[in-house]
Amino acid sequence: MRLNEPRMVVASIGVFVWLGGLYFTIHGLLYDVKPEFRYGMLALAIGIATFVIALNPLAQRRSRKRDGSA
Repeated sequence: MRLNEPRMVVASIGVFVWLGGLYFTIHGLLYDVKPEFRYGMLALAIGIATFVIALNPLAQRRSRKRDGSA
């Protein structure tokens, strides 16, 4: 279980980046602020990618094989 804890922390950070990006994207769309919209979309993509990569089940399976546990 200890090996999964850093992944959970990284996934949580990814979720918060995604939520911040979502806020700035919507705010940029509503008030027609192009730089805010663009950076919001970038943060949204980075947050989603971080979340998915951190909780990738294939990576967890490979790490168990490296540790020697079944």
